[in-house]
Amino acid sequence: MIKRLLLLTLIVGAIAAFFAFDLGRFLSLEALQDRRSLLIDYRDAQPLLLTAAFFGVYVLVTALSIPGAVVLTLAAGAIFGVIWGTVLVSFASTLGATGAFLFARYLFRGGIERRYGERLKAINAGITRDGPFYLFTLRLVPVFPFFLINLLLGLTQMRVWTFFWVSQLGMLAGTLVYVNAGTQLAQLTSLGGILSPGLIGAFVLLGVFPLITRKLVDGVKARRVYAPYRRPARFDRNLIVIGGGSGGLVSAYIGAAVKAKVTLIEKHRMGGDCLNTGCVPSKALIRSAKFASHLRRADEFGFDAVSGTPDFAKVMDRVQAVVRAIEPHDSVERYTGLGVEVLEGTGRLIDPWTVEIALHDGSRQRLTARTIVIAAGAEPFVPPIPGLAEAGYLTSDTLWQLRERPQRLVVLGGGPIGSELAQAFARLGSTVTQVEMQPRLLQREDPEVSEAVRRRFVAEGIDVRVGTTATVVVVDNGEKVLLCDQDGQPVRIAFDQIIVAVGRAARLTGYGLDTLGIKTTGRLEVNDFLQTRFPNIYAVGDVAGPYQFTHTAAHMAWYAAVNGLFEPLLALRGGKFKVDYSVIPWATFTEPEVARVGLNETDARAQGIAYEVTTFDLAELDRAIADGEAHGMIKVLTVPGKDRILGVTIVGEHAGDLIAEYVLAMRHGLGLNKLLGTIHIYPTLAEANKYAAGAWKQAHKPEALLRLVARFHTWRRR
Repeated sequence: MIKRLLLLTLIVGAIAAFFAFDLGRFLSLEALQDRRSLLIDYRDAQPLLLTAAFFGVYVLVTALSIPGAVVLTLAAGAIFGVIWGTVLVSFASTLGATGAFLFARYLFRGGIERRYGERLKAINAGITRDGPFYLFTLRLVPVFPFFLINLLLGLTQMRVWTFFWVSQLGMLAGTLVYVNAGTQLAQLTSLGGILSPGLIGAFVLLGVFPLITRKLVDGVKARRVYAPYRRPARFDRNLIVIGGGSGGLVSAYIGAAVKAKVTLIEKHRMGGDCLNTGCVPSKALIRSAKFASHLRRADEFGFDAVSGTPDFAKVMDRVQAVVRAIEPHDSVERYTGLGVEVLEGTGRLIDPWTVEIALHDGSRQRLTARTIVIAAGAEPFVPPIPGLAEAGYLTSDTLWQLRERPQRLVVLGGGPIGSELAQAFARLGSTVTQVEMQPRLLQREDPEVSEAVRRRFVAEGIDVRVGTTATVVVVDNGEKVLLCDQDGQPVRIAFDQIIVAVGRAARLTGYGLDTLGIKTTGRLEVNDFLQTRFPNIYAVGDVAGPYQFTHTAAHMAWYAAVNGLFEPLLALRGGKFKVDYSVIPWATFTEPEVARVGLNETDARAQGIAYEVTTFDLAELDRAIADGEAHGMIKVLTVPGKDRILGVTIVGEHAGDLIAEYVLAMRHGLGLNKLLGTIHIYPTLAEANKYAAGAWKQAHKPEALLRLVARFHTWRRR
């Protein structure tokens, strides 16, 4: 820090001295014209000394971003001629520009990355991919201030050598023009007269050429990808969607809404995992389990003991009733009514435009489309634990067929799915042991959040085993036993049923990816526009990641559908839409409920992003006290000294609902001051968001101003 401050002081001092002593008068066109003869005489008398002095001054002026580089370039032509002047200026300008680049990087990049690390990720990815092309363009077009280019690129992750050689080449044409103009110094009347509109236009075209070339190269690559296949003369559909889960349904809905001809293929049940085996049934189960927990708390609310033994079969019947009640929202009938052709069967890619559908009635059909969206979803991952398959296991896909409550249940996994199911089954009367190999539950959350959930689980009778690795399942005298390693010690856990909930794996087989050679690395590889290696084939949702949430699948579907259906029109706006993952919320529906958007402390520290923490204890909230749910917190991360929100974690009742206000604020750039200035109904849980903003404001109150105000009020009492 001291070295940076010293360097910054020297730079600021040098620039200040330049202006204070009016040194710019020596770097004007008039001064150069007046001293041309004198400088030529000095060149003839001391050629090496003048050359070295000129080179050093040019590097210094450029490195400090001081005005005068143009005049010095003219001077090079006037004193040294076109060839030697161009050589001198070419290397001096590049060295000086690189110096400015390094100054900006050393002095400011660390602080910028700490404050804006998430936003810079996309910029740095673009610089890595296309940085040399864009820098070359900027260097060729004289209308862009070079000193700004030097400083701004220093804040990115562009390599120094790349910056140097691209600048050297990019500035060469402009340098030659100015040096040549300097040889005609006596005829120049202004700096503006050097570049005619035609010459500027030529530079612009030359600068854009590398980008056009890049686009042509991309086009050639795309043609090469398509080369082995015969493109249909015409297409049966505008859009074919494989998969009827959240991502597929939204893609088809958007296509139909804009009057495209759309076919949706679903091999199992409309609504996908979310409706049938995931979000909907699990939340219905959690609701019944929560009711059971409230019965046990009757005395807290002024009631005598209430008897209410869960009937597990009825609970599971209710779960299926909830699924059936929501089914019409995602049904074949609804989407057919919206204008989507729904085919029930298995779709398989034959070529980049053709899908063969094996219909459930045994018939087959082939359809072609300009755009194909893959929304195949994911399925529970089952680790290769010896003996597990032989003993039998359940997953989040298969447990909904249960009608008899497991007396002794092992839940393998401490993430959101495993934690939700462990608590729900425990509340419904099972003796639950939860096994997690990581050192804590909900590993993606901050430690105190994980600990709050663990404490509640233990209080409700769940045997939580963290730092525990399942090694083998055996059947000992007819009893199923899970053998584990817990911190180096062997552990035996007897069970009647085991639920495997250690994560979900993308569905990558069964629909022709291998036929077309589409790359997968645990999930379908897509670019920023959600395209696979074939630009007309997109992938959305769990099959593509990086977030496996229903709401992100729907979010991705908009980008894929719009990019695919409107590609020619989007070219007019400069290209397709890049998918935006900047503000992604999620929730874990345990009790306490956990919701998050943006960064938490664990992420911020890992990414080296500076932050401040503001916490509001929900035990102080009137409505939470009245509801008997006075527990949990709101934890807000902000930019140091500012109210801009970096991330929020909420632990407590209805956290998944409360987080919405912060999602809106982050998405639209609203800070905590705006939340504080918004009226919230009393008494509601949502007031907690305002109180969290108030806690931030209290920590950032203007002490000096308040002291002056106190003196003002003292004066008024006299």
